[in-house]
Amino acid sequence: GSSTVFPISEAMAEEFQFSNPDTRVTVGVSGSGGGFAKFCSGETDISNASRAIKEEEAANCEAAGIAFIEVPIAYDGITVVTSIANDWAQCLTVEELNRAWAPEAEGTVTSWNQIRADFPNEPLALYGPGTDSGTFDYFTDEVNGEEGASRGDYTSSEDDNIVVQGVESSNGGLGYMGFAYYAENQGNLNPVEIENDVGECVAPSLETISDGSYSPMSRPLFFY
Repeated sequence: GSSTVFPISEAMAEEFQFSNPDTRVTVGVSGSGGGFAKFCSGETDISNASRAIKEEEAANCEAAGIAFIEVPIAYDGITVVTSIANDWAQCLTVEELNRAWAPEAEGTVTSWNQIRADFPNEPLALYGPGTDSGTFDYFTDEVNGEEGASRGDYTSSEDDNIVVQGVESSNGGLGYMGFAYYAENQGNLNPVEIENDVGECVAPSLETISDGSYSPMSRPLFFY
């Protein structure tokens, strides 16, 4: 399932196999949606997800005779990142993120100064998860007001490491990913503070994700 939850799944699989040496656990990444497709067709025993299961996915499980339990396992903060060359985008509002990522921005919003007038005329290079990703679903819902609504002219991958590499290599790069992938690469990326609903610019951290102040980018993670 989810690439965001993958490190947790991989660690749990290793621990289980260490304690049960006659077992073998295979862990794969396909995005939350891809994981639910396999789970509800009986191909996998456990599915991880960075969003809750959708009604139609639950209906597919029921139709296939698959009963499941939902286990919240952690909280994550979707982390918006720029390259370390970016010294202008310290804090962004949800409205400014929408300006960059909205469907109508496709082919028209191509420079940072179109996001905010006092930003430089630097080409905008966007990187993010693919459409099977729960991170994509959550981000588009919060930023663009509809799950799945996004411009399509960006570099997408279900592998967050590809997003990391893309942003890192572009002066005008802008991307989003699960917090763990930023934490592993924080020397190579700048985290962007997000203005929350009380007007505070808040950076993602273990503390701000846990206490809810990193809003609206904090979300629960699940095992099914």
